[in-house]
Amino acid sequence: MTDIPADESRPAAAVANRFRGKVAIVTGAGCVGPGWGNGRATAVRLADEGATVIALDRYPEHLRETIARAGASAAAIHPMPCDVTDGAAIAALVATCLARFGRIDVLVNNVGGSAAGGPVEMSEAVWDAQIDLNLKSVFLTCKHVLPVMERQAGGAVVNVASASGMRWTGAAQVAYAATKAGVIQLSRVVAVQYAARGIRVNSVVPGQLHTPMVETRLAGQRTGGDVEALLAQRRQRIPLGFMGDGRDTAAAVLYLASDDARFITGTELVVDGGMTARCD
Repeated sequence: MTDIPADESRPAAAVANRFRGKVAIVTGAGCVGPGWGNGRATAVRLADEGATVIALDRYPEHLRETIARAGASAAAIHPMPCDVTDGAAIAALVATCLARFGRIDVLVNNVGGSAAGGPVEMSEAVWDAQIDLNLKSVFLTCKHVLPVMERQAGGAVVNVASASGMRWTGAAQVAYAATKAGVIQLSRVVAVQYAARGIRVNSVVPGQLHTPMVETRLAGQRTGGDVEALLAQRRQRIPLGFMGDGRDTAAAVLYLASDDARFITGTELVVDGGMTARCD
């Protein structure tokens, strides 16, 4: 089975106004290439559903397509460059957000990226960089946003992890797997710590989706640049027989961030077409 075609111009149909009057921060809201990355789709869907969206990316140019794809909702997306591995930069960003919008209701931690290799092949510098990008960034944003949510007596945090943090996914990427497992457990601990304060914390765990990362990075790491070969390998692992994309991740993020999930905290929503349920 090939991937199910979908309208490339928009995310899946939105449920109207679940986030009207709310302010959401989305990290990694740009993308390394054209198409629906997880953060881009999440930012657009939140804006479609009424949120004011603070769209963060280290590279401002990555946010241009996010704004373009938002269409009529573009005015609700406020792009802001930010290095989320820098605590001072995040503190300044949160202060700016509060000064302009007065509150923060939703935090979506989506920044991340993989590096090939196990402990022998990977340099210590790459290991450290992976820790900073994939795990420290989540720690830092939570550090600065949770006190705001606590003062408001409520909020929702959704951290985007990966199936690589739960199982072998076809290649050695030890730092990425370890950090994404760390994101899952960080989310569980913080969920329990802050539950009585009205703050919910959950993880979305995407599987092997067809996002722009496939063309720009992963094919080079895994199949010598052969995109079609990589897509075929990944599709074979998925019981549903096709790959989703960033819009599928976004749908899960919005559910967990919304009041529809008011009794859900400290857990994971896996978005992988059944891949993690397989034993092979």
